[in-house]
Amino acid sequence: MKDFSRKNTRQIHIGDVAIGGGAPISVQSMTNTKTTDREGTLAQIRALSEAGCDIVRIAVPDMAAAECVGDLVAGSPVPLVADIHFDYRLALKAIEQGIHALRLNPGNIGSEKNVRLVVEAAKERRIPIRIGVNAGSLDARMRKDYGGVTAEALVASATRHIRILEELDFYDMKISLKAHDVPLTLAAYRLMSERFDYPLHLGITEAGTVQSGIVKSAVGVGALLAEGIGDTFRISLTGDPVVEVRVAREILKSLGLREFGATLVSCPTCGRTSIDLARIADRVEERLRDVKKPIHVAVMGCVVNGPGEAREADVGIAGGKGEGLVFRKGEILRKVPESELVDELFKEIDRILEE
Repeated sequence: MKDFSRKNTRQIHIGDVAIGGGAPISVQSMTNTKTTDREGTLAQIRALSEAGCDIVRIAVPDMAAAECVGDLVAGSPVPLVADIHFDYRLALKAIEQGIHALRLNPGNIGSEKNVRLVVEAAKERRIPIRIGVNAGSLDARMRKDYGGVTAEALVASATRHIRILEELDFYDMKISLKAHDVPLTLAAYRLMSERFDYPLHLGITEAGTVQSGIVKSAVGVGALLAEGIGDTFRISLTGDPVVEVRVAREILKSLGLREFGATLVSCPTCGRTSIDLARIADRVEERLRDVKKPIHVAVMGCVVNGPGEAREADVGIAGGKGEGLVFRKGEILRKVPESELVDELFKEIDRILEE
């Protein structure tokens, strides 16, 4: 496993998940159900956990949602974060209900008295707070002072919120500075990492649909992780949040930062390919989705790179003309028709997993 000389940050805990201080980089997502729909929200939380999510955030826009927090915490397999905006009473109710962490900006929840009430309650329960600055909601004063939405403006906004908590002797926090613009996000996080040692929550916000959002998130989050910046992150995509978790896992695996189940290597198609490689790779990927143990699987289309790649994997196949070879640990096991390749491959995968 690589560490890319990770920045040594303070460590906080959200439930039983450590963040920062050398802890494994954690994956987060957010439910898109109505929080008042307890069963629907719990079902999505469980699906996210099953996909490999470490921490789940839930929206708490009103008191009705806040009053559901206790049931959600009781039924959740992972720690939960309450997303709070503007109303300090929602934060107090979420704390009372047993939430594991808060996402709020102290400068946006009213008077100093209100902030103090929330901070004292969070401190008593040892509940960390995430300060989240977004380019899209950066306040007008910061935009004016810094000539627009800049990295310096984002960091200055975060610093203002940090100082509010520090003045109340509260240091159990993590910071995010998100934008949909990748270079802006990179610059903001780099600057923040230089100035503070609080753990950083990474993300490209409003990244877009699955296709465009995955690209922007992989470039932005991946670049920061490769620089050793970041302790936890969310991939923000329009649609099913389970997909966010799967993408996050692949980013961490690609950088060698964490192991999550199977790693699939498949080659691009070309004129040498004589089997329906795309269909086979899709079938293999779908069947590997539920595999929890680390295993390296290769699906290759021809004899040029196929055998070599397959031999490097725990198990793999290399296509020929309407048929293919099944490899395991560098050994050719058998040649089988194209129609049987996937099933024969999974016979070997199952044997490896049983061992």
